[in-house]
Amino acid sequence: MPENDKEYETSENDEGYETSDDDKKKNFHLRDIFKVFLGLPRVMLLVWKASPALVLGMTSIMVLQGLIPLANVIVARLLIDGALLGIQRGSIEPVVLPVLLELGVNLVGIVCGRFYFTCRILLNHRLSHHITHLILRKASTLDLASFEDAEFYDRLERARQDVGSKPIEIIYQFSSLGTGLITAFSLFVLLLQLSWWLALIAIIIPIPAFLADTRFGEGSYWMNYWNSPRKRQQFYLLTLLTRDDFSKEMKLFNLADYLIGRYVRLSDQMYQQDKQLQIRHTRVSLGLALLPLLVNAGTYLYIALQAVGHLISLGALTQYTLTMGQLNQSVQNMLSGLSDMYENHLYVVLLFDFLASEPKIVAPTHPAQLEVPAGAAGLDIEFRDVSFTYPGKDEPTLRHVSFTLHAGESIALVGQNGAGKTTLVKLLTRLYDPSEGEILIGGRDIKEYDPAALREQIGVIFQDFVSYSMTARENIGIGRVQEIKNIARVREAASKSGADKVIEPLKKGYKTMLGYWFKGGEHLSGGEWQKIALARAFMRDAPILVLDEPTSSLDARAEYEIFQRFRHLTEGRSVMFISHRFSTVRLADRIVVIEQGSISESGSHYELLALEGKYAELFNLQAEAYR
Repeated sequence: MPENDKEYETSENDEGYETSDDDKKKNFHLRDIFKVFLGLPRVMLLVWKASPALVLGMTSIMVLQGLIPLANVIVARLLIDGALLGIQRGSIEPVVLPVLLELGVNLVGIVCGRFYFTCRILLNHRLSHHITHLILRKASTLDLASFEDAEFYDRLERARQDVGSKPIEIIYQFSSLGTGLITAFSLFVLLLQLSWWLALIAIIIPIPAFLADTRFGEGSYWMNYWNSPRKRQQFYLLTLLTRDDFSKEMKLFNLADYLIGRYVRLSDQMYQQDKQLQIRHTRVSLGLALLPLLVNAGTYLYIALQAVGHLISLGALTQYTLTMGQLNQSVQNMLSGLSDMYENHLYVVLLFDFLASEPKIVAPTHPAQLEVPAGAAGLDIEFRDVSFTYPGKDEPTLRHVSFTLHAGESIALVGQNGAGKTTLVKLLTRLYDPSEGEILIGGRDIKEYDPAALREQIGVIFQDFVSYSMTARENIGIGRVQEIKNIARVREAASKSGADKVIEPLKKGYKTMLGYWFKGGEHLSGGEWQKIALARAFMRDAPILVLDEPTSSLDARAEYEIFQRFRHLTEGRSVMFISHRFSTVRLADRIVVIEQGSISESGSHYELLALEGKYAELFNLQAEAYR
C-alpha cells in the first residue's frame, strides 16, 4: 500500500466536479482482518436467502475437495512403493490397486470441480439479482431529499459497483479457508512424521506475501471508494452522448468531442492511479515470491538427503516432497483467500450500510384513515404557519406560509421562479416535511396519515413530468397502477386531457410503444407528452388535484379546449395549480401570490387587479406582450 494515501485520493478536477470525499482512510491493522469473521453471519444470511440449495451444494462439494490433496499424496506413495515391489517380484499386481485409487480420486476431483463451477455460476446470478432487488427496494423507500443529494448517489454507486459477486466471493473464500484447513492440517500431521521444523516452515513462509497482498487490497478498495464520483461522472457523460433526448443539442452545439474528451480524461486519471498501485504491487510480490522458492529448494534437498542416506524410502521421498509443496501451497491459498475476504468485506460493508439507510418520512404506528366525507366536494387543505429550508441550505425557501384550500375550491399559485410554489406541492405530498408549522388535510396533520395512503388521494403532474418509454396505455395507467389494465378508465382519463386525439391515430393505438428506446416506438412532441401526463393525473381520480404548469407545452388551441372543460374536469375536487399563464390562473376561485417564500397577496383575479399590487404588475406585463 502506498505510504502516502493522498496519492490515491481524488479532488476537484479541471471540469469543476468535486470528487473528493470527507471519509478518511483508516490505518490498516492486522486485527482488522479478523473483524471479517464478525460480519460473516449477515453475509452468509444474504447468500443463503439468494438460494439455499445452491449454498448447500457448494459447501458439500468444498468439504470433499478438501480431502482430495491428502488422498493424492497417499496414493502417490502407494504407487511408487507398489512399483518398486512389482519390480522386485516381476509382477504388475502391486500397482493395480494404487492406479485404480488414483483414477478414482481424480474422477472425484473432476466431478466435484464441474459441479462446483456450475453451482457457483448459478449462485452468482441469483445473488446478483437478489442484491439488485434489495438495492432497488431500499432506494424506493428513501425520501426525495436523498435523491437530491450528491453524496447519496456516491453511496448508491459504492453499494452497487462490483458488489453483486462480493458476498459469494466471501462465502467461497470462507469455504476455501475451511477446505484449506482440512487439507493443511492433514498434510501438517503427515509432515510431522519427518520433521516438525519443516512443517513449521511450510506454514510461516507464505505470511509476508499475505500481509503485502492485504495492504494492497485495501489500497485498491480505497482507490475505488474515492473514484466513485468520477465513475458517476462517466456514466452521466455516457448518458448525454447516447440518449435520444439529448442528441439534438449534442449535434447542434457540436458537443461530442468536448464530452468525449472529458470521458477520456476521467478514464486516464483512474487508469494512472490503478497503474501506480499495480506496479508497486508487482514489484513487492516478485520480491516476496523469491523467498518461498529458495526455502522450498532447501527443504527438497534435505528430504533428498534423507532418501540418499536410506533413512526414508523412495515412496516416502515422493510423499514428503509432495506434502511439503502441497502444505506450502495450501497455507498460501488460505492466506490469500483471507486477504481477499478482507478486501471483499470492505465492499460488502458499503452494501449493508446502504441497506441500513432509513427514510425520515415514515408512516405512524397507527395511521389515521384519509377519506372524503360523504357528499363532500373534495377535502379541506390548510397550510398553517409553514416554513421550510432545503437540506444543506441556509436560507429558507418558505417563510410562515398560511392559507386554506376549501373542499371543491381551486387555488392558483403565482410567483416568479424560485419563489417556493413547487416546494408547497412537495410538502403537501410529503416528499418533504415542513421545518416549521403543519399542513392539515381533512382537519388532521398529514403526518398522522400513511404517506402512501396520502399520495393515493392526490393526483399530481409536475412540470418536469416523466416521459416513460412504455406503451400509451401504461403511460396513462401508472397514474393508478392498480387500474393499469382497465382500458376503459385509461380511455376516460385520456379523453379528459385530450390525449385521446394523440393516441388514436397511432398505429397500435393504446398499445403503441412511446419514445425511441425500444423497437416500434413512436416519439411525441412536448405538447403531446404533456397531454399524456395530464391524463395520468386524471387517471388517479383523486379528491385532490395538483397541477404544476399543466399547459406549458400545449399550443393555444389545446390550451383553450382544456380551459373550456376546466370546471367540469375539476368538479368535486380540491384543486391547486401553478402557472405562469394568466389565462389559466384567472380560472381559479382564488389566487395566491408568493414572493420570496411568503404570501404577499390573495384573492380573485379581479380583486387582485383592483389591488394594483404584484399580481396586477405581472398580469399587465404579460398582457402587454400580446398587444
